[in-house]
Amino acid sequence: MKKELIEQLFQKFENASHLYNNIECWSARDLQEILNYAKWDNFLKVIEKAKKSCENIGEEVQNHFADIGKLVALGSGSEREISDIALTRYACYLIAQNGDSSKSEIAFAQTYFAVQTRKQEIIEKRLIDVERVNAREKLSKTEKKLSGIIYERGVDERSFSIIRSKGDQALFGGFTTNDMKKRLNVPQTRPLADFLPTLTIKAKDFATELTSHNVVEKDLNGDSQITNEHIENNLAVRKILGERGIKPENLPALEDVKKVQRKLESDEKKILKQTKKK
Repeated sequence: MKKELIEQLFQKFENASHLYNNIECWSARDLQEILNYAKWDNFLKVIEKAKKSCENIGEEVQNHFADIGKLVALGSGSEREISDIALTRYACYLIAQNGDSSKSEIAFAQTYFAVQTRKQEIIEKRLIDVERVNAREKLSKTEKKLSGIIYERGVDERSFSIIRSKGDQALFGGFTTNDMKKRLNVPQTRPLADFLPTLTIKAKDFATELTSHNVVEKDLNGDSQITNEHIENNLAVRKILGERGIKPENLPALEDVKKVQRKLESDEKKILKQTKKK
């Protein structure tokens, strides 16, 4: 997520907060607009899911979702009252968790309402960590999909490992998977991808998606055909990166993504306790 968008959304959420009965709240109508829901009825469905989550956790729904009215201006210059809901930070957090995280606004809201300090730099750091964890999970799913496709086409588990290694060698400019582990001080028993930056993880994912698509589209079979296809796709992705001045083998290793994930999950539990107190 671009820094400019983070700053823009941060200010929108900050400006939308207000006090209701001396409690920091957000208007559901305002939140609907910020989260880019075109129809109130559609947003209400997400709110209902959030209320259900609130109940399941054992919280009193009315303590976090208060029905109120809101005056809106009419074209004639007069005003009329429409239904609205005052939402606590915890309610907003649950709404964000029940929204579509592929939307930038929802992804940002999930972190914004989770981070109690509301410091923008903390939000940015957490979003970066979440993006990396999600990218790693996506790569695992993409590799699993590819393995399922090629196992039906005469490739066994050992050959699949070789295919992946050949792909790495193409992506990393001749460095094999083991070469890259040594280069980045990655333990031999751990997957290389667990220590790669988000950009490289996504590059591997894209190349693997291309291979899955082309194996089916071109009706490829056997080790040789599929290996060559995977090498070509990784070379193509490397070329794109190179055109932008990026050599993936020169990007530094990052913290073990499993540790990052555990920290995020631990923070999540702490956040839930804190937000319920608000």
